Amino acid sequence: MNFQNAKFKASYGTYKQIPRPEKPEIVFAGRSNVGKSSLINRLFGRKNLARVSSQPGKTATINFYELENLIFADLPGYGYAKVSKSEKGRWSELIGGYLGDGERDLALIFQLIDMRHPPTKDDLTMINYLVECELPFAVVLTKADKLNKTERANRLEALKTELPYYDQLTVVPFSAVTDEGVDRLREIVSEISESENVDS
Repeated sequence: MNFQNAKFKASYGTYKQIPRPEKPEIVFAGRSNVGKSSLINRLFGRKNLARVSSQPGKTATINFYELENLIFADLPGYGYAKVSKSEKGRWSELIGGYLGDGERDLALIFQLIDMRHPPTKDDLTMINYLVECELPFAVVLTKADKLNKTERANRLEALKTELPYYDQLTVVPFSAVTDEGVDRLREIVSEISESENVDS
């Protein structure tokens, strides 16, 4: 796959606006400011494919990208306190409607968690939701470059008890600064793309 060929497709602010799925979809989920846009830009080797905002909670839409036989969906970040109740309700309906839509072929959800801190209550709610709905997901630990060797080892050890079903999870440490984890994420995406080609 030539990852640089990814292109922006569309943004939708309400679930009803989202058209029916045409291709398998890979999803990026995580709390506000966890680094989803930076990850998307590094994954596709593009500087500004996804807009990086210094303001948490800025992305209030699901942004769709396309590459070959796959669609990529960037969900709004959750857990940002300075958002009105009505806006939180809209986000919840948007994300819940999208993930709960049984007609969509959700090939994988990349669940992003800030490696520097224990998973938040919202992170754990999201992971438990994915498990309950039997949606396939992998955990991406962002901002790995911010930890020294000891801190990193401690966090990885702690995550074994902090994350449910840890021993069954694919966990990828990632850094948009050093590119750690980029090749592994591309491998995962390429495997999905190839398996979809075989199935079709």
